[in-house]
Amino acid sequence: MPPADTLLTFIAAALLVGVAPGPDNLYVLAQSLQHGRRAGLWVTLGLCSGLIAHTLAVVLGVAALVAASTLAFTLLKLAGAGYLLYLAWHALRAGATQARAVAPLRPAQLYRRGVLMNISNPKVSIFFLALLPQFASPDYGPLPAQLLLLGVLFMACTLLVFGLLAVGAGGIGARLLGSAAWQRRLQQLAGVVFIGLSLRLLLSSRDA
Repeated sequence: MPPADTLLTFIAAALLVGVAPGPDNLYVLAQSLQHGRRAGLWVTLGLCSGLIAHTLAVVLGVAALVAASTLAFTLLKLAGAGYLLYLAWHALRAGATQARAVAPLRPAQLYRRGVLMNISNPKVSIFFLALLPQFASPDYGPLPAQLLLLGVLFMACTLLVFGLLAVGAGGIGARLLGSAAWQRRLQQLAGVVFIGLSLRLLLSSRDA
């Protein structure tokens, strides 16, 4: 097991990554404003669950394959961008209607959105591949166990930061959901955010 000072340094780095503007916390922000605090928390749980796959990918060497293979990286990138455009289309279509209320998404739908958003982004696997091994060493014990521990700590930090973001943004969104006009604006805002995230992913490279 890594020493305490190494773990504390890793936790500080993980918290800073969670606070820094990025696709995942923007996604939580958009969903919390659009559907409320509870929706943001379900999306957060989905995103954190997706990190389990990325941690296992590092442990099993799959992340290294994605980092080395242009084809694998491109396929995952296209899948992630396509999913975001699908969400954008639904949000913009809802924003263009005159309905007084938007049907709330079920927790399972929100959770699934978070998982798919996270695991379809190859940049997360490459980020984990670059970050986790820096805090592991054969001197501290078996490497797989260390990498799993670091992945769990990163998930806990992400859950904390994104959870606070969901609660704050959801509180604002809840005050606006009673207005049909604001509902449409929030749907349109979500659609624009999804399109922006999709373009960002499409333009990303393995080295960026």
